[in-house]
Amino acid sequence: MQDGTEPLGGLRRTHRCGELRTEHVGQEVVLMGWVHRRRDLGGLIFVEVRDREGLAQCVFDSAESKSAFALAERLRSEYVVAVEGKVLQRSPQTVNPNLATGEVEVHVDRLRLLNPSRELPILVAEEQNVDESKRMQYRYLDLRRPRMTRNIVLRHRFTKAVRDYLDSVGFLEIETPMLVRSTPEGARDYLVPSRVHPGSFYALPQSPQLFKQLLMVSGLDRYFQIARCFRDEDLRADRQPEFTQIDMEMSFVGQEDVFGVVEGLVAHVWSTVMEHQVARPIRRMHYKEAAERYGSDKPDLRFGLELHSLDEIVRGSEFTPFEQTLSSGGTVKALMVPGRGAISRKEQDEVGALVSGLKTFYASRQQGELKSSLLAKLGAERVEKVLQALGAGEGDLVIMAAGPAASLNGQLGRLRLELARRYELIPASKFEFLWVVDFPLFAFDEESGRLVPEHHPFTSPHPEDAHLLDSDPRQVRAAAYDLVLNGNEVASGSIRIHQREMQEKVLGCIGLSIEDARQKFGFLLDAFEYGAPPHGGIALGLDRLVAICVGCDSIREVLAFPKNASAADPMTGAPVEVSQDQLDILHLNVRVPQGAR
Repeated sequence: MQDGTEPLGGLRRTHRCGELRTEHVGQEVVLMGWVHRRRDLGGLIFVEVRDREGLAQCVFDSAESKSAFALAERLRSEYVVAVEGKVLQRSPQTVNPNLATGEVEVHVDRLRLLNPSRELPILVAEEQNVDESKRMQYRYLDLRRPRMTRNIVLRHRFTKAVRDYLDSVGFLEIETPMLVRSTPEGARDYLVPSRVHPGSFYALPQSPQLFKQLLMVSGLDRYFQIARCFRDEDLRADRQPEFTQIDMEMSFVGQEDVFGVVEGLVAHVWSTVMEHQVARPIRRMHYKEAAERYGSDKPDLRFGLELHSLDEIVRGSEFTPFEQTLSSGGTVKALMVPGRGAISRKEQDEVGALVSGLKTFYASRQQGELKSSLLAKLGAERVEKVLQALGAGEGDLVIMAAGPAASLNGQLGRLRLELARRYELIPASKFEFLWVVDFPLFAFDEESGRLVPEHHPFTSPHPEDAHLLDSDPRQVRAAAYDLVLNGNEVASGSIRIHQREMQEKVLGCIGLSIEDARQKFGFLLDAFEYGAPPHGGIALGLDRLVAICVGCDSIREVLAFPKNASAADPMTGAPVEVSQDQLDILHLNVRVPQGAR
């Protein structure tokens, strides 16, 4: 009588499918996994069996094992099987160089069918484009696809390397609460009603910011957490309602100390996981310099196309658009695209369309002759100086534009990225890290007409600018820093405020009265009066970092169970309506706006 608790028929896996190599030749092995592909050649059936480590070719020969061969004839894609057999060397003609196990194969003596599969709604064995909603609906099948499996495995290895490094330099992994007080941190909170406190709500944490600062007050001077965070905001490819960050905080540090830890971390992780050496120290760039040279506070440094000011070259010309811009306090800038000087009128229109509302002008030198629609207005001497200023040689293209400095930098920064993609100027498999520093402490929100934190309200002002908080807060720099990788902000941090008086002053600058501050952050302000040490920290976006490592644009590709663009889960159907009984227990009534369903 078969034991109902023994589904494997006495077999036990000896190796994973992707582990087999020539050193295993002659060994008897047991593999377990899914049927990836099957080829029937009459008296021979070849089946690729797959698990998370890879593929192994299994051979069923009707002359060697009739029972196994007969069962193999019934196998179809994604059937779950256990195979037992001997590892043999493939002949030189049949070696598969594209497969890690391609020099060997398993000649099967015994086959056990553990579970059949229905016809698949999405393909697993073939790397074809599949509708994303379908992939998310059948995510458990999508994750079987080798590319997705590799993404999840790399994420595990990445996270493990983070933990190993931070443990080696004295950090403690400490969990912080998931049910917290709602506090203003820049995005909408996800709220959780309390059954035992009717009418009151917890919030899911947007970040562990306040708790990690309190851990510094507690004397646990090096904290980290692979922290789950929640923000109810509009979604895009690199946003999810729930995401993961590598959160850390340190006491008795300055900015360079934080940089040292983070640079050591990324160097260790990239060396361990990506077999890539990160150059240290990582380059630093001031926020204003990044905006002026690259049109972004998160510049992609894998390619050139820097922005150059032409103000002094074109000043005094007869070209009215440039002169009017300069007289009103604006600027004239240009960038150079190598080898694209012979640009057609159609291409000019296409390039102009990449930055709607911005008038672009062109200049180049072709076969030794200057080419530009501005020759008559600027004169050959000025056009020549423009080309020289940008280092443009024969056949290179210079694109010029004018406008208010802030908006022009942003528009040209976007154009720079689009041109790099269009002309394939971005090298693959390259990692360019950058620290961006000296951000403003506050930004001005036009809608509300008041100052808002550029990062968050617990960021310390730059020590040299603290005196400006009373007189000119918009000029105060923050002791804040971002880590940028390949044009993506992958980490953000700051030296924190650790004194109550300073924290109340900064909160006052964003419109919070002393009473409001005490109501919202009283526990933190109180803690600062019990010997809070100077401290600072940073949070690195784990999802984004892993996505960059695997070469994906969307972080959904490195999450096991993501939400879609409308923050829904097509697989489970979440979010869903709940019963009236559940609402009654929580003392809630639901009012749905007309037309919302």
